[in-house]
Parts: sequence; structure tokens; C-alpha cells
Amino acid sequence: MLLAYPTDDLSTATWIDLVEPTTEEVERVRRATSLRVPEQDQISEIEATSRLRFDGGVYYVSTPVVGKTNDDLHHLVHVGFVLSSRALLSVRYAALDAFDEARQLCDEAPPRNAEGAFLHILEALVDRAADGLEHARAECDQLGRETFRNGTSQTHSPKLRAALQRVGALAERTSLLRDGLLGVGRIVTYLLDASFDDAPQVNHVRMQAIHDDVASLTDYELHLANKVQFLLDATLGFINIEQNEIVKTLTVASVVGIPPVLIAGIYGMNFRNMPELGWRYGYVFALALIVVSALLPLLWFKRRHWM
Repeated sequence: MLLAYPTDDLSTATWIDLVEPTTEEVERVRRATSLRVPEQDQISEIEATSRLRFDGGVYYVSTPVVGKTNDDLHHLVHVGFVLSSRALLSVRYAALDAFDEARQLCDEAPPRNAEGAFLHILEALVDRAADGLEHARAECDQLGRETFRNGTSQTHSPKLRAALQRVGALAERTSLLRDGLLGVGRIVTYLLDASFDDAPQVNHVRMQAIHDDVASLTDYELHLANKVQFLLDATLGFINIEQNEIVKTLTVASVVGIPPVLIAGIYGMNFRNMPELGWRYGYVFALALIVVSALLPLLWFKRRHWM
């Protein structure tokens, strides 16, 4: 899909957005703008020299952005930007809400040039990342309340497994948001520090504001990641406590059962010279002895506060 702003004429468009472009669409953009359109494997590179380059008066930068699949799972979408003094190209291979928000920003405050459209996109990316961190914080707070304020209601295997899955999903989401923020931060820092003679002009005031927002959100994400790690440790601790309770119960049951089994085994040997065999109440005596031998360990465990 090929989207152009503010007109459909590619030769005069300020921003051309390529979403899962076909070979024909890439060729149309190349002929209309004389700009090289990066391929998917090129914008997926992780080396800084591959993500941040300047060639022939044009910036070639890329960053991962958090997106959602059809089943509402978060994942990283690699986005490439080609910024020249005349036009901005964005290349992506998935739908992203941040780009829809950037188009709304362009409609509300039309950019005068390609750099203005690029700033709208960066601001939208930062805004979506901030929203994601806010939602993650709310879910983290909810998990904390459920874990620590509901007493023993959390210490059951199904609830613990569900809590562990939620904590894991939350940790993965915050990690993806951090990757996206770091990518945007690298782009902004690169553009602010660039000193190429024929480079497109950038608005340093707005770029610096984006840089400061990214720095503050990165610090907040680090705080949130520490909190998520604490919840993960707490959940694993509750699981260990539950396992210890199960082991303790089995240990008490085994210890309590040993004396009765021993007594029953002794009186079940049926030797000829066993005085109890001739007693009138020998059977009752053996049963009472078995019961007492089971109760004594229970009382001892109770006194030691082991149960």
C-alpha cells in the first residue's frame, strides 16, 4: 500500500508512506523522488552504522516500533525512514497506530516540509510509547494489589500460574517498549549531533524536546522493569511457599503413619509366644496403641508450630 501526503502526486508529496510495498510501488517512488527505498532486511539491521546513515544529502535511519498482531499480541515492527530536504519516505511492513496518529497530526498542523512530517511521526511514536508505559504501569499496580493485598487467596496453583503468565507478558511488553524508545532516541541524537554540510535542516528545539521525552520515558521504563521483576520474584516466592507447604504436609503424613504401621506389623507377625494374643482385650489394646502412636507425633508437630 502506498500513501502520500498531502497529495497523491508522488513528485510533489511531502511524506510518502509505504506499507508492505510491492516491487511496482517501490519503483514508482524511486522514479518520482530519485530516492533509494530501503528493503526489509536493510531496515531490520541492528548495527548502529546500518540504522543511522547519511549518504548523498539524505538521511537513512530505522528503528523498531511496537505493534500488535491480529490476536492482540505485541511485537516489534522495523520501520525505515529516508529523509531528504524535499521528501520523507517511511517504509514499514505492518500497520501501526502511531502512523495513523501522525497523519492526524499532519491534518491538524500541516507540516511545511518533509522534516516537519518526520517530527510529527517521531512525536507520535513517543506518545504511543508513553501510553503503552502508562497501561503497563496500571496493570503492574493491579498485579501488585492482587498479589499482596488479597491474603492467602493468591496462594493457589491456578491463580499463581495465571499471575506468572501476566507478569511474563508485562515484562515482555515493557522490554519491547524500551527497544522502541531506544531506537527513536538514537535517531534523534544522531540528527542533533550531525554536522553534514548538505544535510536537511532539522528543528533543534522540537528535536531536543523529543530527546528529553525519550530520556524521561526510558528512565520510567527502567523503574517499571524493576517493579515487574519484583512482582516476578514475589510470584515465584509464593510458588515456592506453596510447594513447601505441600512437601511439609506429605512429610507430616509420612511421619505420623510410621508408628502405627510399625505396631501393626509387630502384632501381625503371629508368633506363638506373644502374651497379648491371650489377653481378653488384646485387640482393643493394639488398636488403642496404634491410635496413640499416631496422635503423639501430631501433638509434637503442633507444639513445635510445624503445622
